[in-house]
Amino acid sequence: MTYLVQQGGFVLRFRYWASMVGWLRKSWYTLLGMQVGSGTVLPKLYVTWPNQVAIGQNCTLEHGIYFKFDGIWRPGPAIRIGDQTFIGTGCEFNISQGIEIGNNALIASGCRFVDHDHGMLLGKPMHKQPSVQQAIKLGNDVWLGCHVVVLKGVEIGEGAVVAAGAIVTKSILPYEIWAGVPARKIGQRTS
Repeated sequence: MTYLVQQGGFVLRFRYWASMVGWLRKSWYTLLGMQVGSGTVLPKLYVTWPNQVAIGQNCTLEHGIYFKFDGIWRPGPAIRIGDQTFIGTGCEFNISQGIEIGNNALIASGCRFVDHDHGMLLGKPMHKQPSVQQAIKLGNDVWLGCHVVVLKGVEIGEGAVVAAGAIVTKSILPYEIWAGVPARKIGQRTS
């Protein structure tokens, strides 16, 4: 019995310290300009420009998320995440133009969002090519499976589902189900 009491005390202390660290992390990023809604606890993140990130209320973010903004600085966040959204472990937001994610979205582990790519003109090294940028938009109640890649200019409509491992290069209408490389429509959500 003594052992269980000791272990219970350890668990309570751990939860206390974990919540304290989360509160300190949220306070630090808020001080740096990140907008974080109430009820959202920040895990260990990598953020290049905190003032370019806005996270809604009651969101669940898992550890190892990478928010990289490498566009031209402008006021207001380029990365906007709606309320009650879940983002899994190891997701990457590589953004130059912008991304907007609606409310109640489910984004599984390892998803990638890239809103830019290089030009491919002959006679000029690839690293000197101009960047082509187009914002990404995800509607409310969108579900992305593990390791989905969403590329520039894509809009994913409300209630859409994208299967694990898909590479999304075209916009998706509301309530459609897509899968594959490149992703294509395989079904429609029904009630």
